Amino acid sequence: MAEVILKTEALTKRYLLGGEEVYALRGVSVGIERGDFVAVMGPSGSGKSTFMNILGCLDTPTSGRYELEGKDVSRLDSDELADIRCRKLGFVFQNFNLLPRTSALENVELPLRYRGLPRGQRHERARAVLSSVGLHGRSHHHPSQLSGGQQQRVAIARALVNDPVLILADEPTGALDSQTSIEIMQLFQRLNAGGITIVLVTHEPDVARFSRKTLRFRDGRIIDDGPLAPAAPPPERGAAQGGAP
Repeated sequence: MAEVILKTEALTKRYLLGGEEVYALRGVSVGIERGDFVAVMGPSGSGKSTFMNILGCLDTPTSGRYELEGKDVSRLDSDELADIRCRKLGFVFQNFNLLPRTSALENVELPLRYRGLPRGQRHERARAVLSSVGLHGRSHHHPSQLSGGQQQRVAIARALVNDPVLILADEPTGALDSQTSIEIMQLFQRLNAGGITIVLVTHEPDVARFSRKTLRFRDGRIIDDGPLAPAAPPPERGAAQGGAP
């Protein structure tokens, strides 16, 4: 039986705006197994961003539980949450969030610096991870010298360098063209096939189809948690006119 790496129980997030209570999450309960690849979808205001912020230990719920590797992290203080972010989580963002004046190698090394690893170990580990995402020989390039797809690969390497138990990706293809988006999603698939657990937010059904399961949010609740149907093949030439080409 697969291990449940992440579990939420009746997760609720409530804000007070102008004297009125506003619910971002309404009793969300979900389990994600080690090695899962999950896409999170939903319209603006559906609760998906709040859900991801809680999973990433960037926010805490108003009520309910969030367990990561069997530990309830929903009531930890800010220092404890920061420690979990550093040791157990990897983040990938739409706009890459790379430091512009530092090399790819130095960007990837950042999480290792926070952990206090010696310089030689940082270099060795960062070079290995850059090679694993297809950037061998690019370690000394700065972000301005890299394409958007290459910058996102650097960001993915940075997320991987600490051997996290979970990768959280927020619209990782949002700033990329269609072909590069496919290449990045294929990279996520390869990483997932190697055992890495991934939770990814996207607005794009074509991106979500690379995952194994999709959580669809609406009004603070999960309304569906099955895989998306495969994309329909393009019509044959002439089919729209009902005749032969």
